[in-house]
Parts: sequence; structure tokens; C-alpha cells
Amino acid sequence: MGTPGSIEIKHFKEVREENNYTQTEFAALLGIKNSTADIERGRTKLSGKIVAELLRQFGINPLWLFGESGQKYLKISKGDVSPKVITVDSSDNENIVLVNQKAAAGYPHNVQDVEWYNQLPAFDIPLPEFRNASYRGFQIEGDSMLPDYRPGEWVMGKAVSSIEEASNNRVYVIVMYDSVLVKKLQKMPDPSKVLLISLNEEYLPLEINVHDIQEIWQVNSKLTFNLDNPSNSGLFQELQQSMEELKRELKSFKN
Repeated sequence: MGTPGSIEIKHFKEVREENNYTQTEFAALLGIKNSTADIERGRTKLSGKIVAELLRQFGINPLWLFGESGQKYLKISKGDVSPKVITVDSSDNENIVLVNQKAAAGYPHNVQDVEWYNQLPAFDIPLPEFRNASYRGFQIEGDSMLPDYRPGEWVMGKAVSSIEEASNNRVYVIVMYDSVLVKKLQKMPDPSKVLLISLNEEYLPLEINVHDIQEIWQVNSKLTFNLDNPSNSGLFQELQQSMEELKRELKSFKN
């Protein structure tokens, strides 16, 4: 709960009044029942959904809302999913920032904060596969991408500048306004939406709006430490899956 005098409530009310909305109109816009009166009185908490809506519809920086930044507005992506900040080393060469599980929790809100990236480890991979593009490393959290991606492993993502550039059924790091997800992407008949699919079949696909995506990184490699028990069965299963996919593609090609 907040108090009527708390900074987030003061800022919330400021956004409503600046845009000339009544409490009822503002509530309808943000998907709140009835009115924003309870929020402004400190009776109802500002939910993550409301914070995300303020960012999406008005460009309000969540950190400003809670008094942690003087920067009130953030540039909202309208289909631009390219990196919001590029980092360079002391020789002005672009490097690869590593975003661990802990940092990933704060990444969506700091995506445009140059200073924030300086506290993350960064390195360079002197291989041709990591040239002529921007790359970023993200650590896998949870088991939704098993068996291919295990918790604690790292994936290297190549920056994608627009949703049109993204390919169906490739794995991407999707940076939303409130989370960082590693998923297989599938485009939908409605171009304003995409489907995010987990490799672990226990997880249902997520349908999301393209406008809710800040950045997309195409996974092109991974760093693993799970080499204690190498198993041929995993490789065999992978080959089998590849063959099945190839058969399906050939079948659709014939049709």
C-alpha cells in the first residue's frame, strides 16, 4: 500500500492531471475498475500492470514514478526493437555485455540508462561469428526452455532491429517492459501480435503485442557448463527432431 503523500501516488496523479483525465476516464484507459480514487487515496497499490500501461501509453519511466530517477519520459518503441544502448570498451570497440539472472530483473527498466550498463561485465569474442553486429549475453533462468537451454547457461544474442527481421521458429531473447524471456518466436496472422513458445511442453505459449517488446536478440550460440555427463541420447533426440522438422517442411513445400 502507498500513502496519499507517497511519491508514486503524487506522480501518478500528476500524469492524470497533466493529460486532463478525470479519475474515471484514467481508470478506463489503464484497465482499472471504476475510478483511480482508491489509488490516489493510497488504499490500492500501483500494480505492475498499471506501471507498464503508464510506460506503454504515456512513456512514463517506472523509475521516475517511484522517485528513483529524474528522467520522467522514456522513448517508447513502435516496432523498433533494436538495442537501446550500445556499449564500447576503452578502445571504442563495441563489446558484449553479460546480463545475469539478477541483472535481468532490472534490465527492462534500465534499458535506456547508459550508466547502468557500466556495472555489468563485458567482454569481446575475437571470432568472425561475432563481428559486424551487436551482441549481448543473457543467462537462462528457469526450466521453460529445457532440454536445449538449462538454468544457469548463457545464450549469446545478435541484435534485431525490427520485428520484420525476426524469423519464425528461431529462439530469441525478448525484452518486454517487465521481463526478459528466452523463447521460440512465431509470427501470427495479426502482425501486431507474436506467439512466444517454450521448448518445455509443460509451458503454454504466450501471445503478446509487438508494442510491448523493447528489444529482440536472436540467439546464435550458448555457453554451457553442463559437460559432466555427456550423453549421446540428447544428440540423437536433437537429430531426430531436426529430421522430423525437415520432413514437415518438405511436405508443406510439396503441397
